[in-house]
Amino acid sequence: MQKLLSEIRACEVCAQHLPLGPRPIVAAHRDSKIAIIGQAPGTKVHETGIPWDDPSGRQLRKWLGVTDEEFYDETKFALIPMGFCYPGKGKSGDLPPRPECAPLWHEALFEQMPNLGLVIVIGIYAQGHYLRKKEKNLTETVKAYKHYLPAHFPLPHPSPRNRFWLKKNPWFELEVVPQLRKQVQKALGR
Repeated sequence: MQKLLSEIRACEVCAQHLPLGPRPIVAAHRDSKIAIIGQAPGTKVHETGIPWDDPSGRQLRKWLGVTDEEFYDETKFALIPMGFCYPGKGKSGDLPPRPECAPLWHEALFEQMPNLGLVIVIGIYAQGHYLRKKEKNLTETVKAYKHYLPAHFPLPHPSPRNRFWLKKNPWFELEVVPQLRKQVQKALGR
């Protein structure tokens, strides 16, 4: 696993497309119990090199019902983005994750994590890649989370930019988040 992680962190496949240059961000361990598949690191995460080290990460940990210490324990959580580097700024937020990363690295990572009990897929890019049966949009996919269990749990992105989505869909925090926490605890063997 360490050799693979070193190869990922040294990757420069799409360097010419990255405005801040390559800095692949990933955390995983052979004993990881839960994989969180996100979108791509933002500028703050690019700077620190720590996955989910931003307001989105704080919100995600709140939804999961875990402490920072638990979240950053690689034997518990593998933190794997669809695109490992910051992709740049678009018209209404960051650009989509680079398309090279997931096909190049994900399968090899998953092959080395035999103890995964849950894969949390965050946002449309991860859901589009990992969920075979898709609903018509992200909201419907998240509503239908039970259809994807026990292997996958779809979530919206926890970005502060999604506060309007959360306000418009109060069922998410009332119904889905408590079920998410139960699945997390189960996967962690509690």
